[in-house]
Amino acid sequence: MKLSARNTMKGTIKDIILGQVNAEVILELPGGEVITSIISKDAAEALGLTKGKTAYAIIKASAVVLGTDD
Repeated sequence: MKLSARNTMKGTIKDIILGQVNAEVILELPGGEVITSIISKDAAEALGLTKGKTAYAIIKASAVVLGTDD
């Protein structure tokens, strides 16, 4: 797989929460960090996502927003 996105992280699907339209997919990275992604339910089914399956978080963003508590 070749992508233009520079931020690709491999992990294991920890949980999938299916809604009527969307799916919340929780991906655990090797260091224990967790990434949560909201995708369409149709996409989750088409990808065959299941708990324990290896998947990739691919992040392509033109802006990163930061905030502080101040």
